[in-house]
Amino acid sequence: MKPRPFDYVRPDTADEAVALLAEHGDEARVLAGGQSLMAMMNLRLADPGMLIDISRIEGLEGIRDLGEKIEVGAAVTQNKLLAWPDLSKKLPLLAAALPFVGHFQTRNKGTVCGSVAHADPSSEISLSLATLQGEVVLRSKQRGERVLAAKDFQLDMLTTAREADELIVAVRFPVHAGRGVAFREVARRQGDFAMVAVAAFIEDKGHLRLGIGGMAGTPVVQRMAIGGMTDAIETIASGLEGYEDLHASAELRRDILRNLAPLVIAEAQKCAA
Repeated sequence: MKPRPFDYVRPDTADEAVALLAEHGDEARVLAGGQSLMAMMNLRLADPGMLIDISRIEGLEGIRDLGEKIEVGAAVTQNKLLAWPDLSKKLPLLAAALPFVGHFQTRNKGTVCGSVAHADPSSEISLSLATLQGEVVLRSKQRGERVLAAKDFQLDMLTTAREADELIVAVRFPVHAGRGVAFREVARRQGDFAMVAVAAFIEDKGHLRLGIGGMAGTPVVQRMAIGGMTDAIETIASGLEGYEDLHASAELRRDILRNLAPLVIAEAQKCAA
């Protein structure tokens, strides 16, 4: 199938983009990399009357070091962030997670913010953002700029708190140099959507954050004591209802989590040692 006819606009500035969103609202969709949007349009799962292409807007294509946070602009591709020289030092969890995102070819077009905007439950980038307690920066013509915590931005499967007239201009990841981190996932093939993805972030000697993707409509992040991890993992696995699709049953996902989480935690602890 192919998409229905639509208008295409490529604004020169972010202000022009938000003005177009204010004018056209739900009829408009933002195009950055298009790796998810174009597929949905081809299947008629999305039917916008206008595409607003932000991929060449100056100011949205940069990676900025803000000190305690790294700001990634809306036009930054996944491979551009993966190639950023300071990635392993300042954002080691992203350095571990990004190679699992799609394939080299899709990462050349897919953007970091676009993945967050799509809000897929199996998204490695959304899971990393939630685990690190990052932020999403939005801008509209009427209300200006607002910043949402990751946990408040993704509301459910493919559902976010972004209003129709808002543009995601950046996401911010807290710098976590020197912290113990690890990321793994189980998928049918490298680059496929994860059946279950697990991220671990060591907060201090006594506690860690465990992030889980693919088990619910949004990333699940649980803070736990390092001494009681076995019981905590079982409680999480048993408590998550999960969902079933063509990739895996809910019970299989729970079993994967029970086996994968201890491996990821052990890797993060080794990294922190």
